[in-house]
Amino acid sequence: MSEDFRLPDLGEGLPEAEIVQWHVAEGDTVSLNQTLAEVETAKAVVEIPSPFAGVVRTLHAAPGDVVDVGAVLVSVDTAAASGDAGGDGTGGTGRVEGDAVEVAATAEAEEEPAPANLVGYGAAVGTPARRRRRRAAARESSAGADTAILEAAPHDAIRLTDTAADILAERPRSTPPVRKLAKELGVDIALITPAGPDGLITRRDVEDVAGRGRTPAASRERAPSQEPAGERETRVPVRGVRRRTAEAMVASAFTAPHATTFLTVDATETMEFIARVRGDAAPARIGVLAVAAKAVCLSLRRHSSLNARWHERAGEIVEFGYVNLGIAAATPRGLLVPRIADADAMTLAELATELSALTERARSGRSTPAELTGSTFSITNVGVFGVDAGTPILNPGEAGILALGAVRRMPWEHEGAIALRSVVTLSLSFDHRVVDGEQAASFLRDVGALLADPARAMLLA
Repeated sequence: MSEDFRLPDLGEGLPEAEIVQWHVAEGDTVSLNQTLAEVETAKAVVEIPSPFAGVVRTLHAAPGDVVDVGAVLVSVDTAAASGDAGGDGTGGTGRVEGDAVEVAATAEAEEEPAPANLVGYGAAVGTPARRRRRRAAARESSAGADTAILEAAPHDAIRLTDTAADILAERPRSTPPVRKLAKELGVDIALITPAGPDGLITRRDVEDVAGRGRTPAASRERAPSQEPAGERETRVPVRGVRRRTAEAMVASAFTAPHATTFLTVDATETMEFIARVRGDAAPARIGVLAVAAKAVCLSLRRHSSLNARWHERAGEIVEFGYVNLGIAAATPRGLLVPRIADADAMTLAELATELSALTERARSGRSTPAELTGSTFSITNVGVFGVDAGTPILNPGEAGILALGAVRRMPWEHEGAIALRSVVTLSLSFDHRVVDGEQAASFLRDVGALLADPARAMLLA
């Protein structure tokens, strides 16, 4: 008996993943929970375990291919029913070869076995695939009859007089992030005709209906542009982290009204403090980013409007009673923003330790999906690239992001005289729906004061 394993929802709210490498080949024998492949989403590289024991029959994608959530990833001849795998192989395809009753019986038979639990995903992995088989059968059978006789799951019985259209209306035909996008764009997802396989509505289907798609649904492909590339041009497919970053930046830039304010600070005392603690063999290597992160956490206690988000549907501003601090990290896969949970509850040494571990995991591709979501305020350290300032774009769902510039030695007024001092520029971008200019300036001034005189932190800790 052949079983199709479809790419599961990896719990990240993402509609697709790219095949990095297969750990099995066609003809290999696999066991339950054996790793089948590594896939890369816009957030992390994830190992996909097998929900079946048996022999690999077909790999439906090659390394580098982008696969939609719910699409068939691999077909396995299960060991328990290997004798049933012969014949023409059409029994489990969901095709209508006879009348609709036979299709219903096939769908019901496919649902009877209780699948073994798949490590990391549970038994729910198979559910979307079963729903898509019923929908495909309903569409084909309705072409030759006014009604379709289908057997639904026991908890959701359907009358024999229900039409295929009624069934489709009752079943979700897309992943949660696609439905969320449709709601944000004001698109009625029930009116969308899916262009992809298995009747699954994709992000591109929604964008086409909203007038944002670049090509008609019927001609849409994942292949590179049909325009001929010039001799001195290179076309790079946009996928993975780059695609997700682009979507997030567009969503942020054209949803939240951005404003940016700047402050240049004499951080000489911070640099001297860092030199002292490094000489004291501190448990963690403390740098200017760690001190800035601590200053941000302390200042957010007084300026909760910066640690908040705009809730459009509820018509509310949500202020967080904790700080999940996002740290922008340049990685070989692109820009990632892992977050430090409850950063406001950490000591400076703990922050420094977690910063080092967090950025190392991000650069090596080992960040977990949980680390890449849920930040409430972010910092980007543009100073490591030798840049003095910038106008950072907000991480979607946040009200503020601080860019930390390079620390430079330059002439500066100090105690009535000109002296060489260590100077840094802070750039704060904020969502003007949530934060007023006075609030942003006050917050930035407090962060700057802590960098100018780190002893002030003793009053706020």
